[in-house]
Amino acid sequence: MNKFEQLGLSESLLKAILDLGFESPTEVQEKAIPLLLEKDTDMVALAQTGTGKTAAFGFPLIQKIDANNRNTQALVLSPTRELCLQITNELKNYAKYEKSINVVAVYGGASITEQARDIKRGAQIIVATPGRMQDMINRGLVNIKNIDYCVLDEADEMLNMGFYEDIVSILSDTPDEKNTWLFSATMPQEVARIAKQFMSEPVEITVGTKNSGSATVSHEFYLVNARDRYEALKRLADANPDIFSVVFCRTKRDTQAVAEKLVEDGYSAAALHGDLSQAQRDGVMKSFRGRQIQMLVATDVAARGIDVDSITHVVNYQLPDEIETYNHRSGRTGRAGKLGTSIVIVTKSELRKISSIERIIKQKFEEKTIPSGIEICEIQLLHLANKIKDTEVDQEIGNYLPAITSVLEDLSKEELIKKIVSVEFNRFINYYKKNRDISSQSSGERRDSDSAPRENNSGATRYFVNIGSRDNFDWMSLKDFLKETLDLGRDDVFKVDVKEGFSFFNTDPEHTDKVMEVLNGFELEGRRINVEISKNDGGGRSNSRRDHNGRSGGGFGGGRSGGERSGGFRSDRGSAPRREGGFRSDRGGSSSSERPARREGGFSSDRPRTEGSSDRAPRRSESFGDSPRPRRPRRD
Repeated sequence: MNKFEQLGLSESLLKAILDLGFESPTEVQEKAIPLLLEKDTDMVALAQTGTGKTAAFGFPLIQKIDANNRNTQALVLSPTRELCLQITNELKNYAKYEKSINVVAVYGGASITEQARDIKRGAQIIVATPGRMQDMINRGLVNIKNIDYCVLDEADEMLNMGFYEDIVSILSDTPDEKNTWLFSATMPQEVARIAKQFMSEPVEITVGTKNSGSATVSHEFYLVNARDRYEALKRLADANPDIFSVVFCRTKRDTQAVAEKLVEDGYSAAALHGDLSQAQRDGVMKSFRGRQIQMLVATDVAARGIDVDSITHVVNYQLPDEIETYNHRSGRTGRAGKLGTSIVIVTKSELRKISSIERIIKQKFEEKTIPSGIEICEIQLLHLANKIKDTEVDQEIGNYLPAITSVLEDLSKEELIKKIVSVEFNRFINYYKKNRDISSQSSGERRDSDSAPRENNSGATRYFVNIGSRDNFDWMSLKDFLKETLDLGRDDVFKVDVKEGFSFFNTDPEHTDKVMEVLNGFELEGRRINVEISKNDGGGRSNSRRDHNGRSGGGFGGGRSGGERSGGFRSDRGSAPRREGGFRSDRGGSSSSERPARREGGFSSDRPRTEGSSDRAPRRSESFGDSPRPRRPRRD
């Protein structure tokens, strides 16, 4: 029996839930839905982004709405246009078998006249951004004086964006006897003030610990020099071939510039920020959800509406000005029970922020080093090999096989493999051959003297193994598996780096024979494990995993993976031609039609190349890492 049936939901909602493929309610849904259905009450729900909050209020809201009454009965406030539209679409899906329930989205950037007309036709539920809603109230285009329900979604973010006065004004225009349901990831003072002023003895639901980070997200940081921030971003992308990510910048200017530079370098990327028109933003999000875009570079405001379950990584290209915002960023990944990774690219002057974030999210960061060119090339080659192996062959190929065989018949098997790989890989590997490694010095000054790392990796043995995230491993679980299978100590397995179809790990040389003997031929759920010795040792830094405070232990390498994913960084759908100095497949990158217009502050493509940078290095005066503190936007 579907567990949703136990929550007291109507048959029409259960039917819609079945169509949507929901199997089990999340914790916040399990706690909120029965409570809201059973009685009329105010409620404060504290839960991280990605925990299913829309359904937690959406299902009971639809069930309680009087479909025969065409007057507005419920108002849902959300911080951004994207989130407003997303909630609207989800509520429509929930109510698909309730033919008389109408949901209308009210947001800036679209015709206010058309929105008013839709409401006049009959809208039991209005989903709105605070700015546009206040505008419509001021113009007398909407009446919310008799609503029964008011939902404040992402309340902390709405207030952080400067909507406090608008929200107070809107709520003051609603009846005192309504039910108010407040959903928030954190509970800052302004949210508590709203709850005290407009709610009566609210029931509080907390999923996890207040203000804590999601348990499905691992956190890691990379220490680099400021001038190498963009190069670090590229290398992290290349070290994770199946990445599908949101990259956060502090300002619109930096967001646009980073996106443009990524497109120039052959990545499938696009910018999302407040200077784009609504049509442009909708187009970018459509492409992102369809995976034509695999690196979405966004500001915090614009990214509030991103609700895509399969995002593997969140990359903090720059840390936010408000530390609490980090929680919202990291909540873009690790959704719907999948594992995700939140990455921070940080300079020495920003290290103190890591400790501050740790205190807020109640989770520790793992300090890592930017992969070397050799490591990246090996990862990419093995990824390509697995991609070739897993490719389904179209039967039409058989018609052309005789001609192809005739051309290639003089090549040996080994020569053919080398040439096939080289077609995809020559430019990529040449790029990293001529570029220096960029790892900054570690944050060693923060370490305790009694926690000294291993001196070097020179004596370690690095292994390749044909299991990875598709076998439901992250770095921690794979390390545990290896320790148990090989009967080794906690620190005997280190630098564990998990990719989709394969992984790497290190041991001391004394364990090499044991590793090769035990693991080769070992069967894991019917699949034979194959282990080979890798040609590089995984980098020249400490063997053991270390965080910024000197704690050691665990593997040093790949973070948690978000499960099996489709697509790689090289989109198979339309692309820009590869540019000199790039290192992407000819299929990778966004189409020229999707590429945003160059803006002031972007990169110049005709400057001489500097050592250690991409072929189109930014001007030092336009360095991303040192942007002034932006003014907090007020409107959506």
